[in-house]
Amino acid sequence: MNQIQENQIDLTQTSAERPAESGSELAAGLVSQFSMKDGTEVSLRPIHPGDEPLMAQFHQTLSGRSVYMRYFCSISLEARLAHERLVRICHVDREREVALVVDYTNKSSGKQQILGVGRLIKLDGQNEAEVAILVSDQYQKQGLGTELLRRLIQIARDQKLHRVSGELLRDNLAMQIIVKKLGFRFRLCADSASIPVVLEL
Repeated sequence: MNQIQENQIDLTQTSAERPAESGSELAAGLVSQFSMKDGTEVSLRPIHPGDEPLMAQFHQTLSGRSVYMRYFCSISLEARLAHERLVRICHVDREREVALVVDYTNKSSGKQQILGVGRLIKLDGQNEAEVAILVSDQYQKQGLGTELLRRLIQIARDQKLHRVSGELLRDNLAMQIIVKKLGFRFRLCADSASIPVVLEL
């Protein structure tokens, strides 16, 4: 949805070295179920380090347009599948970030897929967070983007944040409809290719 900076996480500190701080309990509290418009049942859950192979598969389902709409630039598949980048994406600093994935398991084949990802990142020194979402092309227009954003907004409220912000490209009409439906205000800039959006909580 907006151009959040890639995570700058100290990768030398493994999850085992981080404080226990009931992280698993927090993660369990963020798991929920959702039925897509076509009736397919999926789970929304926090991302975890073991999702790297699934995230690699997810990026292979994205069109160039979807990548451009999310990152505001073209990024090659090779660059998006780089191990170092996937490690950053899958390791979340719980003090400042929440990342939810849409997890689908095919009941016939048992194959697991990630269909979408949403990220909420707190801004340093502010009681505010930026939000971004990305959904696999095949599963767009099934309500996943709206549901991811709705869940991230609720998490921001639960964390007592004052506002959630984002940024959209002007021609990203689908996301403009979603954020407007969820109550975001638009801040139009005449000379800008992007549109800042803000939701006061």
